[in-house]
Amino acid sequence: MRRLRAATHLSYEILKYIHVLGAVVILGTGAGIAFFMLMAHLSGDIRFIARTAGTVVIADLVFTATAVIAQPITGYLLTRTIGVPLLTGWVLWSLVLYAVAGVFWLPVVWMQAKMRNLACAAEAQGTALPPLYHRLFRTWFLFGIPGFSSVMAILWLMITKPA
Repeated sequence: MRRLRAATHLSYEILKYIHVLGAVVILGTGAGIAFFMLMAHLSGDIRFIARTAGTVVIADLVFTATAVIAQPITGYLLTRTIGVPLLTGWVLWSLVLYAVAGVFWLPVVWMQAKMRNLACAAEAQGTALPPLYHRLFRTWFLFGIPGFSSVMAILWLMITKPA
C-alpha cells in the first residue's frame, strides 16, 4: 500500500512539474515574443521586423503550441489525481480564462505570420511596410492584452486556488 501511495505521489509530482513548466513556457514565450516584436516594430527596420516576425512565428508554433496542448491534459490529470472536480470555482475560472486566452492567441499567430509575410515582401521589393502591416500590428498588440492577462490570471488561480 505504501508503494502505491509513493507511486501516486511521484506521478502527481511529475504531472505538476510538467503543468507548471507549461505555464512558465506560455508566459515566458508570450512575454518574449511580445517584447521582441515590439522592439522590432519600433525600430522601423523592415529587415529586422521580417527576421524577428519569422523567428516569433517559429517560437509560437514550437514552444507555445506545445505548452498550450499539454496544459489542459496535465491540468485534467492533476484534478483527477487530487480529486478536485472540474466545476470547482478556481478550476472552472481557469478553464474559462484558458478559452479567452485561446480566442485571442489563435488570431495572433495568424497575424504574426501575415506581418512576417508583409515585411518580407516589403524588404524584397524595397518598399515601405504597407498600411495593412500597421493595422495588423495594432490589432496584434491589442489582442495580446486580454490574451496575456488571462494567462497571468490562470497562473494566479493555479497558485492560490481561491475558495
